Amino acid sequence: MPNLLSINNYHYRRGGSDVVYLDHAALMENLGWHNAFFSMHHPQNFSTPWETYFVDELEFGNSYGVVDKAIMASKVIYSFEAQNKLKRLLQDYPADVAHLHCIYHHLSPAILPTLHEHGVPIIMTAHDLKIACPAYKMLNETGICEKCKDGNFFNVIKHKCLRNSLGPSVIVALESTLHHKLNTYKKYLTKVAVPSRFFMNKFVEWGWPEDKFSYIPNYVDSLLFTPEYAPGDYFLYFGRLAPEKGVTTLLKAVKKSGVKLKVAGTGPEEAKLHALQNELQADVEFLGYQSGDALHTLIKQSKAIVLPSEWYENAPMSLLESMAFGKPLVVANIGGIPEMIESGETGWMFTSCDIDELADLLTSIEGTSDDKLLTYGKASRALVEERFNRDNYVSAIQNLYASVGVRV
Repeated sequence: MPNLLSINNYHYRRGGSDVVYLDHAALMENLGWHNAFFSMHHPQNFSTPWETYFVDELEFGNSYGVVDKAIMASKVIYSFEAQNKLKRLLQDYPADVAHLHCIYHHLSPAILPTLHEHGVPIIMTAHDLKIACPAYKMLNETGICEKCKDGNFFNVIKHKCLRNSLGPSVIVALESTLHHKLNTYKKYLTKVAVPSRFFMNKFVEWGWPEDKFSYIPNYVDSLLFTPEYAPGDYFLYFGRLAPEKGVTTLLKAVKKSGVKLKVAGTGPEEAKLHALQNELQADVEFLGYQSGDALHTLIKQSKAIVLPSEWYENAPMSLLESMAFGKPLVVANIGGIPEMIESGETGWMFTSCDIDELADLLTSIEGTSDDKLLTYGKASRALVEERFNRDNYVSAIQNLYASVGVRV
């Protein structure tokens, strides 16, 4: 069987891209493939014999001295440490294909020429917009932003696009400028897997050749999810509490509509959202970080799942998992989200950022009969079983690997 090398910044279930990284590796291993990992050391990492090759931990949020900050900045731009440790790994493990997920800032694009020098085909799943947008979201304080399309990354500094902070934004602007000049991504990536057609079209708009991409939707194994079609009495948002997620819009819409909302998650907007709730006095309950069975119970006992995003979402795993649990979706019509829903059958869409439209929609759903909500939930489960299933994913991945010369 072929040797797969899976590469990602984190080796634990930190976010949706990390879930895909780990689940994809496990899936290929179950199909008989040999598997190795390359990542960064982190206290929450899952234990693996491959961690001896991992790079040292590097976190923007940590406190660093002047010297350490300089070292960190250099690694973000071009990590020689990642190159050297990857070379050691490849000497011990002759990979037939490398599948990359999120590598920037921690591992850096410096690993791409290293893989190329060892003759390893390089597949990357585009979980975000980083190979086009330096700050990976096409979003800043002005809203949706595509000002860097012409390759002038000074905009990243001007708008402090990363963490709304000048220092990290300067570092990322330098990183992107260097790798744009070196043409690192376009030169060394063999193929890019995109979970949404929206992302693929956006990359092509930004100058990427269309034949570089392969559309491969994310999947969930529905057999691992026991659905609960009966609707509960509350709407649920679960995920990061970050500006781009639109939770501020959601809280204001909940106040206008008078419905009940539960919020599961943490993030940089948490304090601001609590303050807004104290002002609004809406029927909102903040539950903090939830995972595992506790989160699954919250999903199953809800009326519907709300995702009020205000950026170009890709293909959120949270929606697929909610569909597998038999829940209808209330989503903003932005990014790749509309590709995941049959509006009027498995859920409802509203205009992103529109408080009044969302409030009216929530009010309408609140007045919908349980029988109709149950029908929506069953249609949601059926859609994920039909379109976003394991077999479709395996077939698409095997075809992609075969296209770069890797066959079982």
